[in-house]
Amino acid sequence: MTIITFQSVFNICFTKEMTIQTFAIEYDALNDRNTFSNGDTLTGRVIVEITKETKIKDVTVKAKGKADVSWTVSQGEENVTYWDNEKYFSQTQSVLPEDKAPGSVSLVAGRHALPFAFQLPYQGLPSSFKGAYGKIDYRLSANLSRPMRSASKAKVHFTYVSKSDYDQPTLTAPQHGSKDKNVVFFASGNISMEIFLPKSGYQQGEVLVVNGEIVNSSTRKIVPKYIIYQKQSFFAGSSRNVHTTEILKEKGEQLVSSTRQKLSKVLPVPLGITPTIQNCRILKVEYRLKIILDVSFTKNPVIKLPLIILPIDGPAVKAQEAGLFPDLDKLNL
Repeated sequence: MTIITFQSVFNICFTKEMTIQTFAIEYDALNDRNTFSNGDTLTGRVIVEITKETKIKDVTVKAKGKADVSWTVSQGEENVTYWDNEKYFSQTQSVLPEDKAPGSVSLVAGRHALPFAFQLPYQGLPSSFKGAYGKIDYRLSANLSRPMRSASKAKVHFTYVSKSDYDQPTLTAPQHGSKDKNVVFFASGNISMEIFLPKSGYQQGEVLVVNGEIVNSSTRKIVPKYIIYQKQSFFAGSSRNVHTTEILKEKGEQLVSSTRQKLSKVLPVPLGITPTIQNCRILKVEYRLKIILDVSFTKNPVIKLPLIILPIDGPAVKAQEAGLFPDLDKLNL
C-alpha cells in the first residue's frame, strides 16, 4: 500500500548566524483522506536543516489532543466570558538517537530527518472539529533546544476521526414524525404530513430517503422544503451556547389545494462534514432533518428528525467531482 506523506513546515527559525535554516515536522498519511483513528500509529520525522555543525541539547516531539470552548456575552455594562477545556492525551518523546544522551549531540551541516512514532489511544476520543465557539484539536509539536540559544519550535495539526461506537439497533432505528395544522387566516381547511426515515445512522456520501405523505385539504398552495442542519452545542459550567448551520436545503414540488402527495425524496448526505460528536463533555455536534411545509400567511408546520452522521468507511469516493454533492467550501464547517 502506498504511503501518502503530508508535510507542513512551521516556524522556520533564523538565528543571527543563520545556523538553523529549517525546523519542521512531517508525518505519514494512512489513507487518502489523511485521517487517523483509534489505536492508529502516527509516524513521521522532525526535519532539521543547518548550515554548520551545531551542538544540540535535545529534540523532542509531542502528540496531544484537547478541546476548548469560549464565548463572551454582554450582561449590562459588563462582558462575561465563559470557557472550559478538556485534555485527552499528551505523549512526549526525544527523537535523538538512542545511544546519544541529551546535551551530548552535535549535528553536522546539512539536512537531518529524526524519526518518531506515536500510538494513538484506543479509547473513543472525539473527532477533530472547529466550530463557532470551540474546537477539538489534535497536533504534533516539536522543540529543539541548544546551549545559550532560544529554542526552535514547530507544530502541525492532524485530523482524528473517531470510529463509531453506536450499536446497530441505534443506527438502524427508524424515525417517524407527523404534523397536523388547520389553516384559518384568509383561508380554510387542513394541512397534514407524515414522515418516515428507514434508519437513524448515515455515512457521509450516503443517500437519505424520506418517505411519507402530505395532504393539502386547505385552500392554499404549499411547498415542502427539506433541510439537513448541523447543531453545535458548547458548554462551560452551567452555561450553554448553541449555533446551527444548514448544510443541505432542497425544495419539493408545489401542492395545490385538495392534493394528496406520496413522498419518496432522496437527499445526499454531504461529504466533508464532521461526524456526530456525543463523546465530548464541553461540546456536541448533532444533525437534524427538518421538513417544512411553506404556507403563506400562517405558521409553517415543521417536523424535525434526528440523524447520526458517521465517518466514511473505506476509500473516499469522488461523488463531489461528479456533482452529486454540494460544494461545502462555502459552508465553513
